[in-house]
Order: sequence, then structure tokens, then C-alpha cells
Amino acid sequence: MKVALQYGKGELETEIPFRNVTVLRPRFLEGLPDEATSFRDATRNPIGAKPLRELIHAKDKVAVVIPDITRALPSDRLLPWLFEELSHVPDSNFTIINGTGSHRGNTPEELEGMVGKEIASRYRIVNHDAHDSSTLEIAGTTADGRVIKMNREYVQADKRIVLGFIEPHFMAGFSGGYKGAFPAVAGIRAIMHYHRAEIIGDARSTWGVLDGNPTQSQVREYGAILPLHFCVNVTLNHRHQITRFFCGDPIAAHDQGCAFTKQTAMVPCKQAFPLVITSNGGYPLDQNLYQAVKGMSAAAQIVAPGGNILCAALCNDGFPSHGNFTDLLFKYSSPRALLDAILSPGFHVFDQWQVQILANVLLKADVSVYSSLNPEEVKRAHLNPVSNIESFLSNALKRLGPDAPVAVLPEGPMTIPYLENA
Repeated sequence: MKVALQYGKGELETEIPFRNVTVLRPRFLEGLPDEATSFRDATRNPIGAKPLRELIHAKDKVAVVIPDITRALPSDRLLPWLFEELSHVPDSNFTIINGTGSHRGNTPEELEGMVGKEIASRYRIVNHDAHDSSTLEIAGTTADGRVIKMNREYVQADKRIVLGFIEPHFMAGFSGGYKGAFPAVAGIRAIMHYHRAEIIGDARSTWGVLDGNPTQSQVREYGAILPLHFCVNVTLNHRHQITRFFCGDPIAAHDQGCAFTKQTAMVPCKQAFPLVITSNGGYPLDQNLYQAVKGMSAAAQIVAPGGNILCAALCNDGFPSHGNFTDLLFKYSSPRALLDAILSPGFHVFDQWQVQILANVLLKADVSVYSSLNPEEVKRAHLNPVSNIESFLSNALKRLGPDAPVAVLPEGPMTIPYLENA
């Protein structure tokens, strides 16, 4: 069977030599026939909120938050429609905030590619920097007395609009909603607290779970520390076409979007598989190994204990070079040692959350990676480098036999499988 794995900005045509292959994809939905008209309808008839242009007044200073380059949101299409809908507000009243969370800022060239040339030239755009205290301001205090700082432009705005897209998320259950504000424009201290080991390690902090999910609960609590006046959420197909809009109140609209996404993107499986082949959804999600943990985590939901995961992710941006992700992986001798360190009292290191999730995957299954990364560095990260997928699958065929059940996730974490009886 031939399967095309999403990889970078293209596909990897892969021959799967097994006889018992299950290909898992989200239910394909055609893109909306007229996205611009659907946007206007969704913002004029929102869920649980007043129409967008009634909420935003001509004199308001408006913060518009977009996701960074690691997210597939078509900001270059959404922003022109948004500003057209708010044409009564002067261009100078808007600030577009690139909601990086704890990721690196994007270059001017990247920002122009994300929002489009005209928007980049007409509107002020700032990269959020969670690590730069001079760009942060106190947003409020939580019920337990924790002071939360956020991007100053966001805090000082009269009105706040967040753009995002809804898909299953490996910690928060689903992306979208308040997640576009927190951790997207939060300070690093709040982000570190949000990603603490006991929250990430909670069994309910996982794909497709909203109720009782402590990660999502914190996203909503901290995200609401300042009024979020309007959210524009979309769902996408693998062609990056918009399939639905969920706009308005950040809870009501998000809940509806999550229910829709669960029906279309989560797939039940009757059995675990000794081999699961996955991508990381291609560009922009497979730009580095840090993000590729999502594809591995999706595969881990259905891999048999002691089984094998093959993840194809280009990783053109490396591990990446910024943050502590690489250092943590290289520092410890095994996944068990990594997890023991992270769970030890007082351990508190930036990027530990992604390492914690990867360590848990590695304790369940053997993970191999086809990528552009240096093979020796892949080994140091406790992963197996793969230079030729056909050779890898040929060896797996000899080891497992031709009738072994194999699962394939061509779109990676755009599809989240789960065991029906787990």
C-alpha cells in the first residue's frame, strides 16, 4: 500500500509492505466555498457575543493576537477580512501581536509571509517576548494570589481580539479559545507555572479532553484575567482551507468548535499496534523536533507497549537551537533518567514540559525519526535516526511479520486516534 506522509511543504510517497495496514485520517471536509463571506457572517452573528463591529469603537486601541509561525492559521487571509470589518477604526489604533508564547520571535520576512505584504506594511506588528520583562505588564492576580504578567500592548489595549484554530492538543485537550491569549502573550514565570510537571503529568491533560483537564482549566482561568472581547477560531482541512468558523465568546465559541473537532479529527481504534507510522502534519508544524513531539504523542495513543513509532518530520529549524529542549535531552542518559529528574522536588527548568511528554512516549515505545537532523544528535536525544524509510520498513517487516497490524497517520497530529476500550 502506498501512503503519502505530509513532510515539510510536500509529501513523502511511502510504500507500506505490510498486509494489515490501517490508515487513520480526520474526516475530510471541503473548504468553505466563500471563506470571506463566511467570516463576515460569523463575526456579525457570533456565538455568545455582540457582533464584532459593535464591540469595537472607532477610538479603541485594539490588540489583535495571532499565532506564531509554528501554527497553520491562515492569518494572511483572516486579517484583511478582520480589518475590513473594522474599517471604522483607524489603522494606527491596531497592534498585531505575534503570540509566540515561549517560542522565538519571528523575523520580519517570516512575519510578512504570515500576514501578507500589505498587512505587514500597513499595521504595527510586535513579537511577544515572554523572557523580556521590560515588555511585560501586570495583567492581574489569580484567585490563589499569583501575579500574572502579559505583553504590555495586550494589557494596555482597550479591546482584545484573538485569532486561532481549533485542533486536538496533547496537553490542553484542544487548541483555540483562550489559548490564543494564554500562554501566547504571557510572561515566562506564568508559562513555567502552567507547564509544571504535576499538571503535564495528569492523565486528564491529554488529547481531546476538556472536562477536568487541569491544563485547559488553567488556560481558561489565566486567559480570562483580562477581558478577551472576541475570538476568531477556525477549523482547517489538510489543504489549509477553512472548514468552519467559531467566533465570539472565547468559552461558548470554543466549546462548540471543540465538539465539532472531536467528531471530525478523533478516530477510535479497536486494538493497539506494534508499529505506528506518523508525520507531524508537514509545514509549519514539522519545522523542529520540539514540535514533532506532538506527532509522536499522537502515535503513542495507539502503539502497543514496547512497540515502534516512526515519525517523519523535516525539522529544518533543528531541535531548535533556542531554549533548553536540546540541552535537557542531551544531559540525561535515558528517558527514565529524564523523567526522574523532571519529577524530582524543586526541578523547574524552561522547556521541561516537552521533554516530559517525549520521555513518557519513549518509555512506552521505541521511536525512530526520519528528518534532516544530524543523526548523531538524534541518537543523543534517545531517538533512532532513519535515513531510508523503505529500509526501516523492510527490517520491521522481517521482525514483525507481514500480517502484523500497522497504523499510519499521514497527517500526524491532525488526526488523534484513541483506543475504544482504554
